[in-house]
Amino acid sequence: MGYQLNFAPVWRDFDLLLSGLGLGLAMAVFAILVGCLIGLAAAFAMVSKNAVLRRVASTYVTIIRNMPLFFLIIFTYFVVPEQLGVRIGKVEAFVATLAIYAGAYLTEVFRGALLALPRGLREAGLSIGLTEWQTRLWVILPVMLRNALPALANNFISLFKDTSLAAAIAVPDLTFYARQINVNTFRVIETWSVCSLMYVTTCYLIAAGLRVAERRLAIPR
Repeated sequence: MGYQLNFAPVWRDFDLLLSGLGLGLAMAVFAILVGCLIGLAAAFAMVSKNAVLRRVASTYVTIIRNMPLFFLIIFTYFVVPEQLGVRIGKVEAFVATLAIYAGAYLTEVFRGALLALPRGLREAGLSIGLTEWQTRLWVILPVMLRNALPALANNFISLFKDTSLAAAIAVPDLTFYARQINVNTFRVIETWSVCSLMYVTTCYLIAAGLRVAERRLAIPR
């Protein structure tokens, strides 16, 4: 007997899918913001003259980048609270893990952008009376972020797709609700087709928006 498509059960709970999509986007945005702070700190540490800072940042990047995100999620949610004797919420644990994970990849993005800067940029800032930190904040950082924006955009899209792993600890994101609808209705093709289309559409819109931002922030040649 042929399989008859029926999207009615999926449309009935479409509001749940939308709420899950919204939560996934919110988690990705918060994680990329925190990840950027971690990545910037680690990137400046990796290009500093202090050997200890370079070793600490390099160790962090090496360990996190070579561990599966799924393992880190499970470790943060189940192992860390057990060892510290504290309770961590599902969303908080996932966002913290995602931010740490993103920070390791963004460290290399920002480090590459720093190394690509003209050597005279720092001297130019110091020559007009800025301090070392003011030069980094007002001269180096804006130019570096412009150079890093394309890679940063790709990392954000990848990070948003990684939010689907939040369902592993029952965070009510898009994948979580899709699995729930699938189990309750047995409409496998319909549920995952709609879910996939929502992911693809959202990623496309994010990419389009970031391309507009890149064009607006591009330095005229």
